[in-house]
Amino acid sequence: MKNNLIAFFRAAFPFLITVGLWRLASPFWNPGGILAIIPIFFCSFIRPVDWFTLFSVLMCVCLDYNFETVCFWVALYCLVSAINGFQSLVDLSRMDKDAIGAFMVFFGGAVLIQVLMNWSWWNLMRGIWIFVWGTGLYIPITTLIKKVHK
Repeated sequence: MKNNLIAFFRAAFPFLITVGLWRLASPFWNPGGILAIIPIFFCSFIRPVDWFTLFSVLMCVCLDYNFETVCFWVALYCLVSAINGFQSLVDLSRMDKDAIGAFMVFFGGAVLIQVLMNWSWWNLMRGIWIFVWGTGLYIPITTLIKKVHK
């Protein structure tokens, strides 16, 4: 019974941490639940988890709801999924350091688009903060997911 429960929580952990990060939204530390994009990116493209793709699309819809954008995160997720489909050119699962470089391009591009869509100096500073904070938390969150999932 104990081993079954541990196996269940290991399998469910990527889903639980994604929902948890999305629900822990706060204006300064996690605006709109944006940190949920870390497990979405990691568990979809770097270390794929069974059934996580459908869940990721649903969570991107939830991010769009929090950010009051219309299909921005869903479209970005689908774009990266299509790019990752060309594995002869780009293979995210084989990149070094859990593909933090690819995440920085993905996340930085998304933040830059959001800043440019509503330009102000305040939004630029906020965008820089979100980028630095999100990429800084990428390694600890992905390390936690890898350790629990094994």
